[in-house]
Amino acid sequence: MGMGARMTEQGAGPRAMIQQGTGTRSHDAPVPRRDRPWRLFAQPIRVATPRDSVSLRNEAGFTLIELLVVIIVLGLLVGLVGPRLFGRVGQSKQAAARAQIELLGAGLDGYRLDVGKYPDGAQGLDALQRNPNVPNWNGPYLKKEVPKDPWGNPYRYRCCPGQHGEYDLWSEGGDGAPGGEGENADVTSWSQR
Repeated sequence: MGMGARMTEQGAGPRAMIQQGTGTRSHDAPVPRRDRPWRLFAQPIRVATPRDSVSLRNEAGFTLIELLVVIIVLGLLVGLVGPRLFGRVGQSKQAAARAQIELLGAGLDGYRLDVGKYPDGAQGLDALQRNPNVPNWNGPYLKKEVPKDPWGNPYRYRCCPGQHGEYDLWSEGGDGAPGGEGENADVTSWSQR
């Protein structure tokens, strides 16, 4: 006869087995009765006491002071890091303008090799995409339409001759006016040669 059967005969149920150390639960843990499943729902309902609500209030979330500290720290980070990041945007537009001027210059050189001269000022940069009724034109010399500069303005072109070389190609920067400093500075083909 097994130990469980002996204890049942002596009047001790599963709770007694647990108290004697044969189970893994503590002696206060309820043992579900498989022969009466409705007893699982007959457990008393625990009502929250004022002491429980105080402990829940302390663990519920952040205080107003903690939120204010986080907002202040985030504001300081944005104030310190933001201007540095926005300064890089202007530098990247300058770099993009330089790269586009290089590509347009390569298209102009290809045009010159085929036609024998650069497009004149009246033909402009559109001669790189459409034949301006000149012999030996073998274009288009650009894969896409002539782009605008990174600030949305058209590139300036002067040719035959330019003031700084055989042709002048430039962008007037962020302000769209000659000269300027920083992001507003002109980006030119003659400073890149």
